[in-house]
Amino acid sequence: MKKLLLSTAIVSSFVSTPLLAATVYDQDDTQLKVGGRAEARANISDNNESATESSFQDKSRARINLKGKTKINEDLGAFGTYEVEIADGKNNLVNTRYLFAGLSTAFGNFSYGQQDSAQVMLTDYTDILATFGGDAADLTDGNKDKRENNFVYSGEFDALTVQANYIASNTKKSDSFGLSGMYALPIGLDLGLGYASGEQAGLDADQINLALRYTLDAFMVSGLFTTGEIDKIDAAGYELAAAYKMDKWVFQGVYNYQEVDSKDTEINVAIEAIYKLNKSFRTYAGYKFEQIDDLDDQIQFGLRYDF
Repeated sequence: MKKLLLSTAIVSSFVSTPLLAATVYDQDDTQLKVGGRAEARANISDNNESATESSFQDKSRARINLKGKTKINEDLGAFGTYEVEIADGKNNLVNTRYLFAGLSTAFGNFSYGQQDSAQVMLTDYTDILATFGGDAADLTDGNKDKRENNFVYSGEFDALTVQANYIASNTKKSDSFGLSGMYALPIGLDLGLGYASGEQAGLDADQINLALRYTLDAFMVSGLFTTGEIDKIDAAGYELAAAYKMDKWVFQGVYNYQEVDSKDTEINVAIEAIYKLNKSFRTYAGYKFEQIDDLDDQIQFGLRYDF
């Protein structure tokens, strides 16, 4: 378990998700934490242009999350998470990102609500950028994050983490299930394998994920290979990611490739630099080189305060 926690802590230093949260209540075996972010960001690309819109697009957003847990007895606990995002300064869209609750036991956690599929812990190997990336991983809907009506089991057994989920979709004939496992070796190598299967609007949809990640001091490299089939149409993709941490700087890059029915649907390279002034405040900039016809390159930059 200590080896797994150490590996997780090292990888967390590269990814954009903060580990900040303020404990606002901790009494009688019950704890509540509040966190979030304020993120002013913008995107510049000819993709944004229209008859009335310029190439500059504001993509600012804010998030607030609440996480609570309580001890029921020596063998049983309960937890809940809620996260909301206010995005797109022009339209002020308010979206629930996560809303789930569950029970924690000696055999693992059981939860229900709007939460990630079992495959997300594998796709997170390469979905590390603050700006772009993660374009090739999701061949099927059952592979995605923030799924509604999602039953999830998660368990940790020393160096092995396993997850399983079942999505009871609001849409008829669109249920799916998934299984995934991740094994953390003491040499800094993480291996992951996952499978998602179900239906999309009545069409059979299956996907297999294979993920690898290696961390050595300030370096991290990772890869995700995925293959699947939707209504007997083959699809495949892979993502390659690398990161280097130097003092307060993090330099990252990702390559995305995806094809469906032998046609290229995603090909791009994204690079970015992040400068963390302290644990709460950072600034970043990224550039995305598009390789698909009719898509233009993108620049994205931002300022982010985590609390």
